[in-house]
Amino acid sequence: MNNAGREVLLVEPEPVVSEVTAFRLELLGYRVICVESAEAALAKISVSIPDLVITDLVLPGLDGMGLIERLTTDERTSDLRILVLSLDADLSRVQAAYNVGARDFIVVPFHPEVLEEKVSKLLADAPIRDRSAKAKVAEAAPAKTQAVAVN
Repeated sequence: MNNAGREVLLVEPEPVVSEVTAFRLELLGYRVICVESAEAALAKISVSIPDLVITDLVLPGLDGMGLIERLTTDERTSDLRILVLSLDADLSRVQAAYNVGARDFIVVPFHPEVLEEKVSKLLADAPIRDRSAKAKVAEAAPAKTQAVAVN
C-alpha cells in the first residue's frame, strides 16, 4: 500500500514511545508529526488536519480524552480517525475512549505489526486530504461574510 502523502499526528509525551512509534510509521511511508501535548496537537490541527491522530490518554494539561472529545465535536475534525495508544488497558478506560470518539485502541508495549494493521484499517476508507499550498490557504482563510442592512 502506498502511504505517501498520508499524515499522522502522534501525541505522545514519552520520548521512547514517540520515537519508536514514529520510526515504524515512517518506515511504512507515513509523514509523522510528533507533539507532546493536546494543546500542541490542537495548534497543529488548526493549521493542517492530518489523516490520523494517534494519542496517549495521559498527557500534560488537557488529557487524551479531552483531546478526543474536542476533535470529535468540532465540525472541521469530527470525521478524523483517532487511535489511542496507552499503557492503561483497563476496560473502563478503553470503553471511555471509544465513547468519546476513538476509533481504535492499542496497548503499549505493542507489536509493530499490530500498529501497522490498526493504522491501515483506520485509513483504508479515509479520504486523502489535499495538502497543496492552495488548499492550505483556502482552509486557513476565514469565510467571507456579507453585511446586510436592515431598516
